[in-house]
Amino acid sequence: MPLLEIKNLTLEFISGDAAVRVLDDVSLTVDRGETVCLVGESGCGKSVTTLSITRLLPEPPARYIGGEILLGGRNVLKMPKSELRQARGGIVSYVFQEPGASLNPVIRIGKQIKEALTLHRPGQATDAEVIRLLKLVGIAAPESRMKDYPFQMSGGMQQRVMIAMALASEPDLLVADEPTTALDVTTQAQILELLRDLNRRLGMSILLITHNLGIVGDMAGRVAVMYAGQVVELSPARPLLERPLHPYTRALLAAVPKLSGNGSRLSPIAGAVPRAGHAPPGCRFAPRCAIARPECSQSVPELVEVELKRWVRCPFWQ
Repeated sequence: MPLLEIKNLTLEFISGDAAVRVLDDVSLTVDRGETVCLVGESGCGKSVTTLSITRLLPEPPARYIGGEILLGGRNVLKMPKSELRQARGGIVSYVFQEPGASLNPVIRIGKQIKEALTLHRPGQATDAEVIRLLKLVGIAAPESRMKDYPFQMSGGMQQRVMIAMALASEPDLLVADEPTTALDVTTQAQILELLRDLNRRLGMSILLITHNLGIVGDMAGRVAVMYAGQVVELSPARPLLERPLHPYTRALLAAVPKLSGNGSRLSPIAGAVPRAGHAPPGCRFAPRCAIARPECSQSVPELVEVELKRWVRCPFWQ
């Protein structure tokens, strides 16, 4: 049984008298100990999908109108509030994009980590456990750094503190929402290596949101590609990088700068992701697709397994 199984999830936001569909028939699984990358341009629905896992989206305006979200076989959409509070942190922990915005600027970082311990492991809410967690995420001199305020730390160290807070509850699944945003390249590499090491040592599952396909090969066992609120390709990482099937995945990879290039121009994807509630008829990528046909705008393609463990939402993937 997968640790996380999202089945045909459909989600709307209520805006006045209108309902705007932001997720449509999203399916995704994460096995125990597995790292899955969720990739796509900004506005594709990646963050909304992961926030839905523990129903962190306010209801309303969010409204779940179809599908299931199973954590260890339990349907999150039917959990009572008490069980849902335990799942938030106890089973699934989050690391968000901007650590500076997530940490309280007027509370010492040791106290903030201890608060997470108090909520989920009250018997371990001690300075010794805070120090252990800071050591675990690679912060030097944790005995003194736990007394620091967030502004006394660099962006990379703040992100390590956020990861320590997420690990305080000993979750089964760590959701990392673009955890290297706004960090320099060296620090980005250090944070990603830290996540890989935690996955190996703790056997913890990771769901990593990114728009950077350059890190997918090093991090992920499987990759889910999202576009306009739908998963358009789901595949093991290496086959996807070597031979992408969906035209959108091919276009994303073609737009990645190559160090070994001959100075030729990049291949940008024309147009932009459609706004939520304004998706074109039929295939949502058709207006930007290099191989689109007239029939692409007439029917919505289904996500179909076309090869072993490879799913694609395009009838013309070949």
